[in-house]
Amino acid sequence: MKLKALVGSGEMIGLLTLPFLVIGLALNALVPGLFAIGGPPIGLQALAVAMLIPGVILWLWSVGLILTKVPEGQLITTGPYAVVKHPLYTSVGLLVLPAVGFLLNSWLGALIGSIVYVGSRLFSAAEEETLHRKFGARWDAYCSEVKYPWV
Repeated sequence: MKLKALVGSGEMIGLLTLPFLVIGLALNALVPGLFAIGGPPIGLQALAVAMLIPGVILWLWSVGLILTKVPEGQLITTGPYAVVKHPLYTSVGLLVLPAVGFLLNSWLGALIGSIVYVGSRLFSAAEEETLHRKFGARWDAYCSEVKYPWV
């Protein structure tokens, strides 16, 4: 099993995100209040927890499916994949990273999460083309049945 099959577009998304992450963390260290959100307020804490719990569950569920189904050469169409084509990227970018940032009194997590999401939108086309070549009509049927091709 090739690592690329498990990672998908993650390598490219990571390469896009890395400079923003490094610069953001350096700026945060040099100017601690730059990304501060003021507390965070109790309402934002509650929202962050409400985002983090399903985000981590969806992320872990997606990783579990990838680790068990991809080595067997199976197309994943169940669980979170029945709802959105790329639940791992979506959950990390839109739920986990922003929530962690908010809980750490920083909007840097939302910025980095946005970059992860944009990267996933930019680089997933190649991953989808690979899946189309490998699974053909099964991939096409999945694409027409998934509830939200992108969130």
